[in-house]
Amino acid sequence: MLDALADGREATSTELRAEIPLLGGSMEYGVGKSWGGEVSLGPRVLTVLSASGKVVRASNNGSWRVSRHNWATTESWLGSGIESCDEADGLRTLVEMWLRAFGPGTETDIKWWLGSTLKTVRAALAELNAVEVDLDGRTGYLLPDDLEAAPLVEPWGALLPALDPTTMGWFERDWYLGPYRQQLFDTAGNAGPTAWWDGRIVGTWWQNDSRAVCLHLLEDIGSEGRAVLEQEAARLDEWVGGDRVTVKFPSPLARELAGRG
Repeated sequence: MLDALADGREATSTELRAEIPLLGGSMEYGVGKSWGGEVSLGPRVLTVLSASGKVVRASNNGSWRVSRHNWATTESWLGSGIESCDEADGLRTLVEMWLRAFGPGTETDIKWWLGSTLKTVRAALAELNAVEVDLDGRTGYLLPDDLEAAPLVEPWGALLPALDPTTMGWFERDWYLGPYRQQLFDTAGNAGPTAWWDGRIVGTWWQNDSRAVCLHLLEDIGSEGRAVLEQEAARLDEWVGGDRVTVKFPSPLARELAGRG
């Protein structure tokens, strides 16, 4: 497959299967197990090559609302390959990146985001000389060069899409999610669209049958907050331009609102 993508060429998975007949085959997994089944070889090979840093998703053949991407080698798309490192260095780097983006956070937050173990997380925190900080009675962590208090900001509002990194950044979410987990997250932990006011999730947004962006608040945030979020809804509605935004993992509240039309 790498030979087929040589010289900077891009190709869809369908084109690659046509050129490499073996990719059209399938394989069984978990034979004799309740979770077993059959999987196509083409997507599995692309997944392995992508996870290995050898190929990436390149340009998209569809509109911004659909994913019909081409595949390309990492070198041709990014300009260079990805340098390899051992597992410990890679995990430490990922934990450092998380702390830069989302810190302070707890061991539980990092373990969940990383999909690893507490032992791994604690080893990385120790190597990074992470500093313990108090998070309302829980122990959180910051990098040693990131201990200055963040400056105060004016109240702000935002409408974020499903699975946005801000919404999904932490596992222990009560401090910004409040009592709305069951309404805004599905049973697998996928977040639906969210409405934020002054650092907290206060509702969601959705599109009615006319594809207009509508705001749905779960609490009273005052006239100022509502005005800001209504302005954001109008701005998003103009940007979407009447296109239907499909939510791949709709939250229970999103399903309920969609049923209202």
